[in-house]
Amino acid sequence: MDIKPIHTEAEYEDALRMASAFFDHQPEPGTPDGDRFELLAMVIEAYEAKRYPVASPDPIEAIKFRMEQAGLTPKDLEPMIGRLNRVYEILSYKRPLTLPMIRRLHHGLGIPAESLIAEPAQA
Repeated sequence: MDIKPIHTEAEYEDALRMASAFFDHQPEPGTPDGDRFELLAMVIEAYEAKRYPVASPDPIEAIKFRMEQAGLTPKDLEPMIGRLNRVYEILSYKRPLTLPMIRRLHHGLGIPAESLIAEPAQA
Protein backbone atom coordinates (compact mmCIF):
# COMPACT_ATOMS: atom_id res chain seq x y z
CA MET A 1 0.00 0.00 0.00
CA ASP A 2 1.69 3.20 -1.17
CA ILE A 3 -0.45 5.93 0.41
CA LYS A 4 1.31 8.99 1.80
CA PRO A 5 0.32 12.48 2.97
CA ILE A 6 -0.80 14.90 0.27
CA HIS A 7 1.35 18.01 -0.15
CA THR A 8 0.50 19.34 -3.61
CA GLU A 9 -2.55 19.88 -5.75
CA ALA A 10 -1.24 17.26 -8.21
CA GLU A 11 -0.99 14.67 -5.43
CA TYR A 12 -4.50 15.65 -4.34
CA GLU A 13 -5.85 15.09 -7.86
CA ASP A 14 -4.10 11.70 -7.99
CA ALA A 15 -5.60 10.69 -4.64
CA LEU A 16 -9.08 11.73 -5.81
CA ARG A 17 -8.64 9.68 -8.97
CA MET A 18 -7.57 6.62 -6.95
CA ALA A 19 -10.46 7.01 -4.51
CA SER A 20 -13.05 7.52 -7.26
CA ALA A 21 -12.45 3.97 -8.43
CA PHE A 22 -13.95 2.79 -5.13
CA PHE A 23 -17.07 4.97 -5.18
CA ASP A 24 -19.14 2.79 -7.49
CA HIS A 25 -18.13 -0.45 -5.77
CA GLN A 26 -17.20 0.39 -2.20
CA PRO A 27 -14.98 -2.36 -0.77
CA GLU A 28 -15.72 -4.22 2.43
CA PRO A 29 -14.08 -2.69 5.52
CA GLY A 30 -11.09 -4.66 6.73
CA THR A 31 -10.14 -5.97 3.30
CA PRO A 32 -6.97 -4.70 1.58
CA ASP A 33 -9.07 -2.57 -0.79
CA GLY A 34 -11.25 -1.42 2.11
CA ASP A 35 -8.18 -0.34 4.07
CA ARG A 36 -6.76 1.44 1.01
CA PHE A 37 -10.04 3.30 0.46
CA GLU A 38 -10.22 4.30 4.14
CA LEU A 39 -6.64 5.60 4.12
CA LEU A 40 -7.22 7.52 0.88
CA ALA A 41 -10.32 9.13 2.37
CA MET A 42 -8.34 10.13 5.47
CA VAL A 43 -5.47 11.79 3.59
CA ILE A 44 -7.88 13.52 1.21
CA GLU A 45 -9.94 14.83 4.12
CA ALA A 46 -6.80 16.06 5.94
CA TYR A 47 -5.56 17.87 2.83
CA GLU A 48 -8.95 19.48 2.17
CA ALA A 49 -9.27 20.64 5.79
CA LYS A 50 -5.88 22.32 5.59
CA ARG A 51 -6.12 23.64 2.02
CA TYR A 52 -9.82 24.56 1.86
CA PRO A 53 -10.95 25.46 5.40
CA VAL A 54 -14.65 26.14 5.84
CA ALA A 55 -15.43 29.32 7.74
CA SER A 56 -18.06 29.29 10.44
CA PRO A 57 -21.39 30.59 9.18
CA ASP A 58 -22.77 33.90 10.30
CA PRO A 59 -24.89 33.15 13.41
CA ILE A 60 -27.94 35.05 12.18
CA GLU A 61 -27.74 33.38 8.77
CA ALA A 62 -27.47 30.02 10.55
CA ILE A 63 -30.69 30.81 12.44
CA LYS A 64 -32.46 31.92 9.27
CA PHE A 65 -31.29 28.81 7.44
CA ARG A 66 -32.59 26.54 10.21
CA MET A 67 -35.88 28.46 10.23
CA GLU A 68 -36.22 27.88 6.49
CA GLN A 69 -35.32 24.19 6.83
CA ALA A 70 -37.89 23.62 9.56
CA GLY A 71 -40.57 25.92 8.17
CA LEU A 72 -40.42 28.18 11.23
CA THR A 73 -41.59 31.75 11.53
CA PRO A 74 -40.13 34.49 13.77
CA LYS A 75 -43.01 33.78 16.18
CA ASP A 76 -41.62 30.24 16.66
CA LEU A 77 -38.37 31.74 18.01
CA GLU A 78 -40.03 33.58 20.88
CA PRO A 79 -39.36 30.81 23.45
CA MET A 80 -35.66 30.93 22.58
CA ILE A 81 -35.11 34.66 22.03
CA GLY A 82 -37.93 36.58 23.71
CA ARG A 83 -40.80 38.70 22.51
CA LEU A 84 -41.43 39.05 18.80
CA ASN A 85 -39.90 42.55 18.62
CA ARG A 86 -36.68 41.11 20.14
CA VAL A 87 -36.70 38.30 17.57
CA TYR A 88 -36.91 40.86 14.75
CA GLU A 89 -34.09 42.93 16.32
CA ILE A 90 -31.88 39.83 16.41
CA LEU A 91 -32.75 38.76 12.86
CA SER A 92 -32.02 42.28 11.53
CA TYR A 93 -28.65 42.52 13.35
CA LYS A 94 -29.89 45.39 15.55
CA ARG A 95 -29.27 43.45 18.77
CA PRO A 96 -26.65 40.81 19.55
CA LEU A 97 -27.44 37.32 20.77
CA THR A 98 -26.98 36.81 24.49
CA LEU A 99 -25.51 33.69 26.06
CA PRO A 100 -28.92 32.47 27.31
CA MET A 101 -30.36 32.97 23.80
CA ILE A 102 -27.44 31.03 22.30
CA ARG A 103 -28.04 28.16 24.72
CA ARG A 104 -31.78 28.04 23.99
CA LEU A 105 -31.24 28.26 20.21
CA HIS A 106 -28.63 25.52 20.40
CA HIS A 107 -30.96 23.21 22.33
CA GLY A 108 -34.16 24.23 20.56
CA LEU A 109 -32.96 24.30 16.97
CA GLY A 110 -29.88 22.10 17.12
CA ILE A 111 -27.61 24.82 15.72
CA PRO A 112 -24.01 24.21 16.85
CA ALA A 113 -23.09 26.60 19.65
CA GLU A 114 -19.82 27.37 17.83
CA SER A 115 -21.85 28.81 14.95
CA LEU A 116 -23.98 30.92 17.25
CA ILE A 117 -21.07 32.49 19.16
CA ALA A 118 -19.22 33.57 16.01
CA GLU A 119 -19.09 37.27 15.18
CA PRO A 120 -21.94 38.26 12.87
CA ALA A 121 -20.84 39.31 9.40
CA GLN A 122 -22.90 42.50 9.54
CA ALA A 123 -21.82 43.57 13.04
